[in-house]
Amino acid sequence: MRVMAVRTVLPEHRYEQRQITEAVAGSVRTDERLLERLHSATQVSGRHLALPIEDYLRLDGFTAANDTYIATALDLAERAVRQALDGAGLDPADVDHLVFCSSTGVATPSLDAALAQRVGLRENVRRLPVFGLGCAAGAAGLSRVHDYLLAWPEQVAVLVCVELCSLTVQRDDASIANLVGSGLFGDGAAAVVAAGDRRTVPVRRPDGPGRGPRVVATGSRLYPGTERLMGWNVGEHGFRIVLAADLVDHVEATLARDVTAFLREHGLSAREIASWVCHPGGPKVIETIAEAFGLGDGELDLTWESLRNAGNLSSVSVLNVLEETIARRPRPPGSPGLLMALGPGFSAEMALLRW
Repeated sequence: MRVMAVRTVLPEHRYEQRQITEAVAGSVRTDERLLERLHSATQVSGRHLALPIEDYLRLDGFTAANDTYIATALDLAERAVRQALDGAGLDPADVDHLVFCSSTGVATPSLDAALAQRVGLRENVRRLPVFGLGCAAGAAGLSRVHDYLLAWPEQVAVLVCVELCSLTVQRDDASIANLVGSGLFGDGAAAVVAAGDRRTVPVRRPDGPGRGPRVVATGSRLYPGTERLMGWNVGEHGFRIVLAADLVDHVEATLARDVTAFLREHGLSAREIASWVCHPGGPKVIETIAEAFGLGDGELDLTWESLRNAGNLSSVSVLNVLEETIARRPRPPGSPGLLMALGPGFSAEMALLRW
């Protein structure tokens, strides 16, 4: 399949990290020096939030937070899809398949049903809502779109990821995981428009079809017995974050081996990868990736930039890095790229790209 366009949309409410730290200190009973140290260690300079920062104190429970999630997520997703379709030179009626990924709120009917109607997709559009893949969902969703377009190469598919991580921060939880999460994760949405290899798409604008890479192969790795590393504890309080201190140790011990094996299956080595599209999980994760593959010449600059400017957007982040890679890092035709993200499970998702 060919990636036709990627667009990221962030909420209008942007705050510097210092402002967010002060707000968290006023709502979570904890050592302020510890909080400041943890927030500073994320290397995030600022983030976009679903609500004005003062409105978070008015959320009196999971119901209020989830209602806010539904309304805000739909608005952001609609904007992202419309912008991506416009960038691809396509109309809503051209879309055959819609994949919707999110892990920071719940709704039944799933939000893709309302989204399809708001955007104006056909009534016979196929839909696939995906919940629970967390940060890995951007890469996993792209892989599932690839699978679909292998079977239906004349069709068009859209992937939408929406995460409103700020709505999950727990005001009564002074754990290190919650404090780190309150300083690391941001809010946003992203949409990818992709077409199968036999789809003929009219070029309506010079920055539209054909600029993105082809996805030529995908891979997944699930690590048994590691569910404690990352995820949610779900209860009447909503989503309480699970984030183990030894997460990076697991990444360091396994990622290089598994990515190397994936590339070897396709006759490649890490040295031959021309573009690295990596999820910005956090400074230590990015540093571990750089060390594992000997990346020291700016290969992860866009990953670092995404983290610093917007925080970890969960499933949205890797798509944001992909968008910036397409726009700012053109590669010779045929050169290989690797897109990857890590998430709950614990798991790794990979996609081999060709520019």
